[in-house]
Amino acid sequence: MEWDVFLAPYRQAVDELKVKLGGYRDFYRIALRDSPIESVTGRVKPVASILEKAGRRGIPLSQLSTRMQDLAGLRVTCQFVDDIMKVVEMIRSRTDMHVVEEKDYIKEKKESGYRSYHVVVQYPLQTITGEKKILAEIQVRTLAMNFWATIEHSLNYKYQGNIPADVKTRLLRAAEAAFRLDEEMSQIREEILTAQQHFSQKKTDEE
Repeated sequence: MEWDVFLAPYRQAVDELKVKLGGYRDFYRIALRDSPIESVTGRVKPVASILEKAGRRGIPLSQLSTRMQDLAGLRVTCQFVDDIMKVVEMIRSRTDMHVVEEKDYIKEKKESGYRSYHVVVQYPLQTITGEKKILAEIQVRTLAMNFWATIEHSLNYKYQGNIPADVKTRLLRAAEAAFRLDEEMSQIREEILTAQQHFSQKKTDEE
């Protein structure tokens, strides 16, 4: 497997999708409206992670492009829980990509406490040999959910997937605390957005 050649289209897809999804922020700013998108990041799955997942799930390397949906991964973070579905609707309404699967881990959180909304899209990438349809997974979550997920991922890596029971218990408590934080912030959403607008205006005036 020539990994650089195989993964090149996925890198290009990630770059293009980051620009397209991140561009919404500029449109909202120009329209003087609060953007549901706080940030957009992306990555191509590392080769070691691809091999580990393929082995664990029994996926032949020849079938990676059709059976592994997160070779190209995007992460969209939002300030508020209510913004998540706004972003999902944006993705659904686009004509330059096709939604093939959705997984709601917010209403149905994972056993670990993980919460996020996953959208798998089929993205038509233009290459030198013609159009290539790339599968990409877009994770939409709040800043609090993202902080928790990042920590949980690091611990999984440290313990090679076997996190000690006491740490798992604390992680679960932390996940619930993060979600309660999201709910509290949603209750004072308007006050937060007004304060942010005042702060941004002050910075502009000072410049």
